[in-house]
Amino acid sequence: MQVRSKRFSILGAGKSGLAVARLLKTRRAKVFLSEMGKREKFDEVATELDAIGVEYEFGDNTHRVLEAEYVVLSPGVPLEAPIVKLAREKGIKILSEIEIAFDQCEVPVVAITGTNGKTTTTTLVGEIFKHAGWNTQVAGNIGIAFSEIVDKAKGEKSVVVLEVSSFQLDTIDTLRPKVSAILNITPDHLDRYKNYEGYVQSKFRIVENQKGHDVFVFNYDDETVRNMAETVSVRTLGFSIKEELKQGAFLQGDNIVLRIGREKEVLMEHREIGIPGPHNLMNAMAAALMTRSMGVEWEAIRETLRTFKGVEHRIEFVRELDGVKYYNDSKATNVDSVFYALGSFGNAPIILIAGGKDKGNDYTRIRELVAEHVKAIVTVGRGAEKIEKFFKDVKPIHSAGMSMEQAVRLAREAAAPGDIVLLSPACASFDMFDNYEHRGRVFKELVNALI
Repeated sequence: MQVRSKRFSILGAGKSGLAVARLLKTRRAKVFLSEMGKREKFDEVATELDAIGVEYEFGDNTHRVLEAEYVVLSPGVPLEAPIVKLAREKGIKILSEIEIAFDQCEVPVVAITGTNGKTTTTTLVGEIFKHAGWNTQVAGNIGIAFSEIVDKAKGEKSVVVLEVSSFQLDTIDTLRPKVSAILNITPDHLDRYKNYEGYVQSKFRIVENQKGHDVFVFNYDDETVRNMAETVSVRTLGFSIKEELKQGAFLQGDNIVLRIGREKEVLMEHREIGIPGPHNLMNAMAAALMTRSMGVEWEAIRETLRTFKGVEHRIEFVRELDGVKYYNDSKATNVDSVFYALGSFGNAPIILIAGGKDKGNDYTRIRELVAEHVKAIVTVGRGAEKIEKFFKDVKPIHSAGMSMEQAVRLAREAAAPGDIVLLSPACASFDMFDNYEHRGRVFKELVNALI
């Protein structure tokens, strides 16, 4: 895309909005940024926009947004927003921030999506490439905008590892990963999509532009993903902890085996992986397939899988106090994430802290696990009432209202030596916090302040 002198309106003044504004200005585009939030919340953003010569508005999306050839959406801006509908009616091209960044990127992209495991797998893939000596940039939905790192991704043995959400995929046009992956798909964001099928279709947009020697890595054990993978026209590599596959990663006894083309290699024993749980075994298989299909040496993959210890806010050990272990799983913003978390502690009784902004959750999937592993539930946030009604006849419930401090106190009172206190909310954080990272940091501060 020739962006010089073209007119772009950016919706949203968050990280991705500001980053794509910077990128477009370096390409001498005409840029206008519109943000619904109040001006006083974005003083630093406004200062930078002034410095780089980008005009802007706060507090509303006015018709000035429509004086453009392209409208660029930040991930949090809904497709049904009135200004987006007007732009579409006027025939203005709607694009995501990652689409602009991809268009300006000179190196191969490895892109990863799925309902759960995206951040862990994206980080792990990035660490494998780094360990192998590649110039590696990790970005996307992981917290660093793709647009922010485009100009750092240059030269031979360079790669961008991209975590991609369904929101970002909704408005791609030409995004074509060299290797793409779908880790799993379970119901999520049903407050945004009309139905589950719409959410599935959004996820599968990650592969729609791939062709030739591009590779699609998928979860063979996920029936939805497996069935959709059969419709893909590029080379596919599955991963499974249940079945031996003709192409992909699978278990033979205690060993992880990779079969790619004519190559078959025992990678390592599954017990050697540094992050516990069957979900992380699948994440590790996916990461191995993605990096090996890009030519990364076996030993770099093995060594990274052995030493990688996970990411912040995902079943993250905080501390042990009075024989009780505290874990921060704030990134568990849906029911499926909690499903995996509850199965990660063996037979230790769990005090579960859950709640937040509900996204159309159905807690049926974790009912049996809660009955088996959870000793008591502490609810917090606006989604508490729904959780309380669903589990009232399953386990004791303590309500903390809108206070994380109260939730930690109630969890401590309910716990005994040998128990686990687990923040695994199953909900978004925006009713009480800026994001799940903010929620996790507050939880850790409160736990570490306990005497």
